[in-house]
Amino acid sequence: MAESTSSTGPSSRGRPRRERRLPAAGPAPDEARLHEAALNHLARFAATEAGLTRVLQRRVARWAQRAEREGMAPDLIAPVVARGRVAAAAVAKRMVSAGAVDDAAFAAARARRLSRAGRSRRAIAAHLAAKGVGGELASGTLEEAATDEVAAALAHLRRRRQGPFDPAPPEGAEAARAAGMKALAALARAGFPREVASAALALGREEAEARIIEARRG
Repeated sequence: MAESTSSTGPSSRGRPRRERRLPAAGPAPDEARLHEAALNHLARFAATEAGLTRVLQRRVARWAQRAEREGMAPDLIAPVVARGRVAAAAVAKRMVSAGAVDDAAFAAARARRLSRAGRSRRAIAAHLAAKGVGGELASGTLEEAATDEVAAALAHLRRRRQGPFDPAPPEGAEAARAAGMKALAALARAGFPREVASAALALGREEAEARIIEARRG
């Protein structure tokens, strides 16, 4: 009777099986290492102070998870995590002082981009809040940006191929009314006020396209 092959023995193709190893926890996330991580992150992404702090603190949390899996005692992990969280906030503040992080510039650029992509002011405000932009700064940014919300609604409709951008407009008053109500509901779910949605749906295709182009030039 043939002997059974153990799970750590050679594979059926004659190659030894490799044991799956968890990544090493690595050095503790001190301020110097978190500063380097912040520079690497900002080289790829724009961020707010709060957003960068969260990114760095998640890095600390991942280190703690790896250290725990490798058997490091919880009473040794806890103080490293506490120091790392404080260091993360300090590094983010240093990036603000150096001009590498600017919440106001981030908010303005993101508001313009999202408006052109067809996001309502309400949706933009929620996005900015999630990224760590304070309510007062977000409100001020949206006021100063003076984005054309009708143009944003039109961009939303164009992406969904509704309203002026419907490739096969419905025939008959009843079908047209149903399609209009469906588009109105979609705009409402996206956060556009009724008066904005109605203004967008009242435009013809050529005028709607021109409105979007004009808003993007501004």
